[in-house]
Amino acid sequence: MQAVRTQFTLELVALSNDLTLMSRLAHDATERITEALAAADLTVTYEVFAIDERLQQMFATCEHRTMALLALQAPVARDLRHVVTTIQVAGELSRIGRRTETAGQYVYRAHPDRVAPEPIVAELVSMGTLAAESVAQVSNSVATGSFPADDGAAAAATMEALCGQLRTTLTAHESGIDSGTAIDLALLGSQFQRCVDHAARIARLIQFLDTGIPPESGTLPD
Repeated sequence: MQAVRTQFTLELVALSNDLTLMSRLAHDATERITEALAAADLTVTYEVFAIDERLQQMFATCEHRTMALLALQAPVARDLRHVVTTIQVAGELSRIGRRTETAGQYVYRAHPDRVAPEPIVAELVSMGTLAAESVAQVSNSVATGSFPADDGAAAAATMEALCGQLRTTLTAHESGIDSGTAIDLALLGSQFQRCVDHAARIARLIQFLDTGIPPESGTLPD
């Protein structure tokens, strides 16, 4: 019985280590896609694609490890909550990777030009910076096991205001942006908004792990 418990503990530690690395990669992805967007940097964009690929591979590994723990170790109470919450957090981190990869596609298609004129790029960079800050906060909580400073509500409110500002700029007559391009750029901005949403979801999951109180909101769309 002791040997089984020891093996479970080792597997749980390995799972936690994978999650810590995933959280750091997700933060790197949000920082680098913002850098790529600001400078129309194709090399950095390729780095974002590579990070996303690694995140998806690590998520698949975490899924496999989690299924093995649930099937072979039959954890109970807090251990079960730890395993289930960990795979949910891993899922949110993988989705952040997908968001940055999608944003990178806009940079890739526009290269060697920037995705939009300067005023619009500046607003998108502000959104990317906020997304990176939000992911950094939950990444630190994942790495240290500390309780998140907040549930992400403040960042979400700020991001909503930035999205509104972007929509106003895109629809202004003087922007010179046609409707199809405006829709594309609004969708690009929404990738950063979703990163903030996923970070908020992670914060609530970490709170659930610590308190046992289930998160209020459901799973975000992929």
